[in-house]
Amino acid sequence: MPLAEHLRELRNRLAKGLLAITVVSVVAAFYSQDLMEFLADPVPRCEPGMKVTGGHCAKVTFNDLLSPFTTTVKVSLMVGIIVSSPVWLYQLWAFVAPGLHKHERKYTYWFVAAAVPLFFGGAWLAYTILPVSMRVLLGITPDGAENLLPMDTILDFTVRMVLIFGISFELPLLLVMLNMTGMVTGRRMATWWRGVVMGVFIFGAVATPTTDPVGMIALAGPIVVLYFMAVGISLLNDRRRRRNDPDAALDDDEASDLDLTPEAIDEIESVSAPKALPEQAGTGRADHRVNGFDDVT
Repeated sequence: MPLAEHLRELRNRLAKGLLAITVVSVVAAFYSQDLMEFLADPVPRCEPGMKVTGGHCAKVTFNDLLSPFTTTVKVSLMVGIIVSSPVWLYQLWAFVAPGLHKHERKYTYWFVAAAVPLFFGGAWLAYTILPVSMRVLLGITPDGAENLLPMDTILDFTVRMVLIFGISFELPLLLVMLNMTGMVTGRRMATWWRGVVMGVFIFGAVATPTTDPVGMIALAGPIVVLYFMAVGISLLNDRRRRRNDPDAALDDDEASDLDLTPEAIDEIESVSAPKALPEQAGTGRADHRVNGFDDVT
């Protein structure tokens, strides 16, 4: 296509994706009350008769007049982006796919098929440990003080945890894709395990908004398990690659092994020489030929 046609197609596909997000967000706005209850459910609420001071419970509040409206817009937009993701992701794929080779499309299908459940698995784990993390954080509150949690703060905290866990679960998949493209071998990945385990736990301690060890272990533990699974898959892929191509593991500037063993030659076959030279034209002398050659040649 000419450049103008590409830009026109990009505009149309972006418009379709934004339209899908807008429609779903408008529908989600009618259920914003239920959605906010779902997001605030991990917060230990102060029930009647409970001690409201200290780290026993918290009250969900709105700090200003516009806070309910802005929080509703945030929640609706977030749901619109997530629920309509099949539509705008397809529009993005339809724009990029014509420029990919057949094997690149195959790798993309496998990547998407594995990336989606990994992300939602991380998001589900983040939402599962949110009540524990919130109780640990609220437990630091001294006696005599109450916990008033703004709804927009709870929303930001929940979304941050979900995104961190979901994106972190994609790291092993990225390693497998690097192995599929030949950039790193499974054996090389296996030698990194000490540094990877240490780095993942440090990342879990820094990336999670909570300061408790529960969030760090909940994030780092599954990633370490997925990392070793990625190493196993890469080793199997390397074995398959070596079986199909013995020189697949060589670098671009590394020579392959050559078999320089000399092979046995067959028995010499006698071939009659043509009468091309004067000495071979039959001048009356006796010809002394051996294997078709005379003493002249």
